[in-house]
Amino acid sequence: MITDRELIETLRAAARNAAKSAYCPYSNFHVGAAILAGGQVFTGANVENASYGLTTCAERTAAFAAVLAGHRKFDAVAVSCVDVSEDETQEHPEMLMPCGACRQLLAEFADAETLILVDRAGEFRLRDLLPHAFRLRSRPE
Repeated sequence: MITDRELIETLRAAARNAAKSAYCPYSNFHVGAAILAGGQVFTGANVENASYGLTTCAERTAAFAAVLAGHRKFDAVAVSCVDVSEDETQEHPEMLMPCGACRQLLAEFADAETLILVDRAGEFRLRDLLPHAFRLRSRPE
């Protein structure tokens, strides 16, 4: 379980920075994600497509980078939606949260107790965001 505050802030900053790389000409909604796995930080940003079904979220691009580097267990995840205003954040914190597809993908590589940092919304455990994750079997190592 990650408790090191400096590491947590580093992960949050990496997610915020990754949002700058987002390709989002349709939604103008820049999202960045950072995943800590095996002592390394992997980042991603949302990449949109004119065919919305082909759009990929920031959490998934970061997850794919970690998996492609050989990691099968995520230690912590940070997500940052930099375009949501402070007023919107207060009224609609759900605008900052990972979508359902990303939550399920994270459950493939993260334990129920994995720390999920949602910038400006709080710190959660995966079990809080996806209490009954679908699993076919125990996670492959």
